[in-house]
Amino acid sequence: MFSVGEKIIYGENGVCTVSKIGSLPMDGPEGKVYYHLTPLVGSGTYFAPVDSTAYMRPVMSRSEAEAFVASIPAIEPAICHDTRFNHVDAFYRELFKRHSCEALVSVIKGLHRRTVDRKTKSSRAEATMKRAKDILHGELSVALGIDISEVEDYIAQSVAAAE
Repeated sequence: MFSVGEKIIYGENGVCTVSKIGSLPMDGPEGKVYYHLTPLVGSGTYFAPVDSTAYMRPVMSRSEAEAFVASIPAIEPAICHDTRFNHVDAFYRELFKRHSCEALVSVIKGLHRRTVDRKTKSSRAEATMKRAKDILHGELSVALGIDISEVEDYIAQSVAAAE
């Protein structure tokens, strides 16, 4: 069970803070206990039953984040060779369902390569890449204790220093 104030990864929503544990603010099942989750990126509140099977885990530690950032150059891009929109979309959706930072990096690298190779911008690809970055950068921001806006530079500097 998570504690109030704890930062967790909630499904495909990224980092959320457990703001409260209790009943729903509206009518709901009697006696059912929920996590009230406030997303790091975006607004609103998610309500997840404490006994839910939804994917939830603690944010990685600082040492795990540093090791992960060091591993980024070795992560292969996820490339979908199918050109049908719905197949491309499904391909990347499946990667998000892995709930791993490695999968998010492969999505970002794959979509970046796809954009460069095609020499055109796709609003769908840009939205998917932004979503992957928001989730990845949110977790790294919390784990490393830096502002989310600094994560991309941190990664770039760490990768450059390792080369």
